[in-house]
Amino acid sequence: MAVAALGAVVLDCPDPTALANFYAALLGGKVEQQEDWVDLTGITGTPLAFQAVPGFVPPQWPGSRGSQQFHLDLTVQDLDAAEREVLALGATVLEADDRERTFRVYADPAGHPFCLCAC
Repeated sequence: MAVAALGAVVLDCPDPTALANFYAALLGGKVEQQEDWVDLTGITGTPLAFQAVPGFVPPQWPGSRGSQQFHLDLTVQDLDAAEREVLALGATVLEADDRERTFRVYADPAGHPFCLCAC
């Protein structure tokens, strides 16, 4: 028997509202401002939340000098189309040179790595 259930994945960032809006444009859902953080509700899968962290330092990818901390795998139908959209939303490419692979790695506007996966 499980002791707990996963309630949300919470991302530290410098601007919770801006990062929640990025993920809302990417995944859908509604941005809901809470007292000290922002929730993204109405999405399929595990809810996302965002909290402000003064002096936030983005994770390193790959983690040769720092920690990746975690990353999100986001399933898409068309990698090329999804790449165009996430770049237009403000993501940056971390690793997408191998166009034959079934995934590509990007960073959100706060620097968190995520993969677009056609798996």
